[in-house]
Amino acid sequence: MKNILIDGIILGSVLVILIFLWVTWTSRKNFVSSREKASPFECGFDPKDKARIPFSLRFFIIVILFIIFDVELSLLLQLPFQYQVDYFKNRLLLMVFIWILLLGTLEEWRRGVLSWKN
Repeated sequence: MKNILIDGIILGSVLVILIFLWVTWTSRKNFVSSREKASPFECGFDPKDKARIPFSLRFFIIVILFIIFDVELSLLLQLPFQYQVDYFKNRLLLMVFIWILLLGTLEEWRRGVLSWKN
């Protein structure tokens, strides 16, 4: 019985060492000689440049609008399943919700937030 236990421990240790060596050998990364290939690429910004470059406020506003309308879509998609509970109340809430979003979009359009050209 002792021989089987010792043989199992030795076999397991050898197997773990072989797997460790195989993973180490296969995961070696090739060294890159060029500066462009070695530097990270993030959204077209040069990583060697200043970190605090001016950020476009228009881009930020468009992102915020996208998030608002994404939340709107997630709220509107569940409404057909809620019609079975109280149809008229849900229909009224849906109309009020859509009107608020429509008025907000028209106000942003009137102020020129949605236009990319000056």
